[in-house]
Amino acid sequence: MTWVFLGECAAAEPVLARLQDLTPLMSNEPLVSLGTFGRPLRILYARSSSTALYDKAREFRRLGFEIKRFTPHATLCRVKKIYDYKKFKALMKKYEGQELGEIRQEIALYQSILSDKEASYTKIASIMN
Repeated sequence: MTWVFLGECAAAEPVLARLQDLTPLMSNEPLVSLGTFGRPLRILYARSSSTALYDKAREFRRLGFEIKRFTPHATLCRVKKIYDYKKFKALMKKYEGQELGEIRQEIALYQSILSDKEASYTKIASIMN
């Protein structure tokens, strides 16, 4: 789950300094139901309505991180095209209210390096209960 997208950062130290005061999640939080982002639809995700995740987002904001329109979720895939919209809607309904996994307690800072073919991620720091 992405809490904050930082964009280009010259150095990790200022971000790490702010993260020093962040507390970890107290428990794993369930992912329940599917959701989508975009018009046309671009992202399929598993969502959570856990109040603990909204509370944690407020904590990030208090520490000076910019979070816009927070929706706790785990991205499952990017959608290029839906060939049968009726079947897609039926699939979305099938998983409504179903537990699909969980968001773990660990909060980590990752460096992402993007290329034409893929993105690679390196963990820089971690906060865990």
